Amino acid sequence: MITRIFPPVPQDIRDDVAILRANRIETLTPMLFLMLAATTPTAIYAGVATVHPVIRIGFPVILATAGIFGFLFLMHNRGRRMSPRRVRRMIREASWVSGVTGLMCSVWTVTNWLAAPPATHSYYAMIMAMGSLATAYCLSSIRFATFLNLGVGLAPIALLMLTSGHPPEIAAGTSLVIATLFLLRMVIQQHGQVIDLLELQRQMRDLAHTDPLTGLANRREFDLRLDQEIGAVGQDGHFAIALLDLNGFKPVNDQHGHAVGDLLLCEIAARLRQACGQHAVVARQGGDEFAILAPAGSPLLATSLADHILAALAAPYRIDGRPIRVGASIGTARWPDHGRTARKLCEVADTALYAAKAIDRDQTSSVESVGRVA
Repeated sequence: MITRIFPPVPQDIRDDVAILRANRIETLTPMLFLMLAATTPTAIYAGVATVHPVIRIGFPVILATAGIFGFLFLMHNRGRRMSPRRVRRMIREASWVSGVTGLMCSVWTVTNWLAAPPATHSYYAMIMAMGSLATAYCLSSIRFATFLNLGVGLAPIALLMLTSGHPPEIAAGTSLVIATLFLLRMVIQQHGQVIDLLELQRQMRDLAHTDPLTGLANRREFDLRLDQEIGAVGQDGHFAIALLDLNGFKPVNDQHGHAVGDLLLCEIAARLRQACGQHAVVARQGGDEFAILAPAGSPLLATSLADHILAALAAPYRIDGRPIRVGASIGTARWPDHGRTARKLCEVADTALYAAKAIDRDQTSSVESVGRVA
């Protein structure tokens, strides 16, 4: 039952869900704070004189002050870039602030209901219902906050109405419960639709940045990661890229067919992925061309990146029971020694790659940017 009401958010889209919730809070909550502040004078005017002043006057004044400061704070921070950490903090704060606010409103409503003559009970019920439903709508993207506010805001007054013994109040309380349950159902459905939409967006984003044959990153993703690495690496940091081109791949396609060629590319991709692990980004640039990015801090930087990769590709391949051999050429470049822009690094690595291919087009070879031949 709990998992049906609060189904877990998939790990890979949790940040996206949190940002969406925060954006909705940032958009709708300022008006909610203004509404809270604007209704304070009428709440004080409608309070029963016999109710303690702390509840009758103090609570509305506190809520009005919180509403004004909340509105000014949100408007001041509106449009600021939100990191996942800031987003989660905003969601927690919105949940608990709205819960405390709802509890104070509920105490004010119940206290005045009990002190007021039966003829005026409906007014307090209406004030509480309008406020709780409006709050629940503004916070509907946060399931916990919605359930919390409806629980502390509407449950007490609904219970009073249902147990009052007066048919009109019982009927109104029943309608209020039905409306609340309907809203909760809509919140649960909305959450499921948002999750489905974000998962679809993630899948489309992954497809746009993934090579469909090998499952490696594609050229677009490699270029993006390279730009990110250049922007993130410190003044004293360094990283490396390697461009790889297969030797003798076309004869494989001509002799065995493109299906075998595709299987060979998948096997090569698997070896590259295994050789680099989590320490490098491996991408297929297209055809029989691959690229590797060893970011700052990668243990691969302490070795010869080209030799490490070529060693992983040296063993013969067996595709559909057929032994197949292909060679490979690699050119590398290191930041910042060989360039401080993505374009310059790729030019240097590409020049080294073609120098390696010129050594022996039928063998596995590499040329480092410094001119070493392996």
